[in-house]
Amino acid sequence: MIWSQKETLDREQIREIQLKRLKKTVKYAYKHVPTYQEKFKAAGVHPDDIQSLEDIKKLPYTTKEDFRKNYPFGMFAVPSKDIIRYHASSGTTGNPTVVGYTRHDMKVWKECMARLVTMAGVSDRDTAQISFGYGLFTGALGLHQALEKVGAGVVPMSSGNSKKQIKIMKDFGVTTLIATPSYALHLSEVAESMGINPREELKVRHGLFGSEPSTEAMRKKLNDAWGMLATENYGMSELVGPGVSGECTALTGMHINEDYFYAEVINPETGEVLPEGATGELVVTPLFKEALPVIRYRTKDITSLDTTPCPCGRTTMRMSKISGRTDDMLIISGVNVFPSQIEEVLLSIDGIGSNYLITVDKKGYLDKIDIDVEVTDASLLDSVSRLDNLMKVIKTQLHTTLGIHPGIHLVEPLSLKASEGKIQRVVDKRSKKD
Repeated sequence: MIWSQKETLDREQIREIQLKRLKKTVKYAYKHVPTYQEKFKAAGVHPDDIQSLEDIKKLPYTTKEDFRKNYPFGMFAVPSKDIIRYHASSGTTGNPTVVGYTRHDMKVWKECMARLVTMAGVSDRDTAQISFGYGLFTGALGLHQALEKVGAGVVPMSSGNSKKQIKIMKDFGVTTLIATPSYALHLSEVAESMGINPREELKVRHGLFGSEPSTEAMRKKLNDAWGMLATENYGMSELVGPGVSGECTALTGMHINEDYFYAEVINPETGEVLPEGATGELVVTPLFKEALPVIRYRTKDITSLDTTPCPCGRTTMRMSKISGRTDDMLIISGVNVFPSQIEEVLLSIDGIGSNYLITVDKKGYLDKIDIDVEVTDASLLDSVSRLDNLMKVIKTQLHTTLGIHPGIHLVEPLSLKASEGKIQRVVDKRSKKD
């Protein structure tokens, strides 16, 4: 099912809409946000210089630092009386990123999200359990309002109390799970510990996951554990929240709501715009926002773009699954390592659970990386031969993929702390010793 015919426009129609809205957005931001006036003047560009979509290259980038410098409301284009909703990031490394919405912004956000939940297979016949934490985080309420718009029943569980989550799923006949992929896997393991087989005794068949990147190995684990079709959606608070893009059931990439967002991929080192199909940093310009217009936001997420036809019938550009972030790459003794590479290996090995923790430290002047990994069967830890064989498999496959030799520590099932929000997979202790 396709929610809106805007998702099936031809490429020329999409570009016409984007150019019209881009011009309007640039002029609006320049007029109402002092930061953009300063940025445009410093770059030697004026809104009237934008006469084609390609002219967007003339405009300066926006970063998270711009939001933090203007905390809390310096990036807003409207007075507080026009704001009907506020959200904010966690702000764990400084001031949080604060965002606001007018009634118009909220209307568009709901429309974007309605498209994404529909393309994931959800309809008014479904009951959806939201296991994101509610509050200033955009994920829970973003999905909540969209599910109501398409007519699905919503169970606003929030996060935590995992055994009760499973009980409600069973008693309410929940068919759709909304969560981070790591928490969804944790819930499947909790269900098993309760003597409940999620595939056979629960009715969850749709999984809409976001807030943190995941690998294809993670998707396979989710599908196998729940008997569901796991799909991923993408967004961030600075852009709108979830609603920028999402996967359809064909799983050919995340369809971007192009009439409301203009996407580019750039070389993160040089800022050069890359051609379609190339892998680089995603840059997004929302084309509708009243409260908080944003021009060329550097997401730091690594992806690629594709406009080839999709079997689902949608014509919108698709972005590939996020393969990492420009700021989460680990350099271990000169070797570039992404946590997603480690996850891909771990989750492909039989006997390994879904939870792991990467710790990076220094031993003298040398980098040292250790990985704590849960096993699926605690009895394995009592068998020296089985333990040795599993350790050899893990070390061999990690070395083949990464070119390094991490230390491996196998631990009991469900012994590592489970995250109910964005999971922390990496602890880098080196910066504290510099």
